[in-house]
Amino acid sequence: MKKSPELKPTKYDALVAAAVLLLAAVLGVRVWFAPVQTAAELVVTVNGTVAERLPLRTAERSYSGNGYTVHLTLSESGARVDWADCPTQDCVRTGSISRPGQSIVCLPARIVISLEGATDAPYDAIAG
Repeated sequence: MKKSPELKPTKYDALVAAAVLLLAAVLGVRVWFAPVQTAAELVVTVNGTVAERLPLRTAERSYSGNGYTVHLTLSESGARVDWADCPTQDCVRTGSISRPGQSIVCLPARIVISLEGATDAPYDAIAG
């Protein structure tokens, strides 16, 4: 039986390895420092009618609907419901929203708070 030849790394192997490492570093830095786009605006709907469109800036607002009041806090990074006098408190427990497509819903008050605008992802979801 023949003995297999011994393989020794060459200078071209080192060149390929260096090119792969350089490419990985460049792509990693690009992803790490990529600008994050936030939602263009916050849309508040009361009883199915758009009540207000707001840019994401630091502010506080209160909205009333169906006999209940919802207090909303806005910041540059997102929005959240601080308190509401509705019985279920689902809108308060939802927490903060910060990406387009996310929403906070208060069913008893019939108030929907959603973020609309550009997203940095070229796809909606990944299946598989």
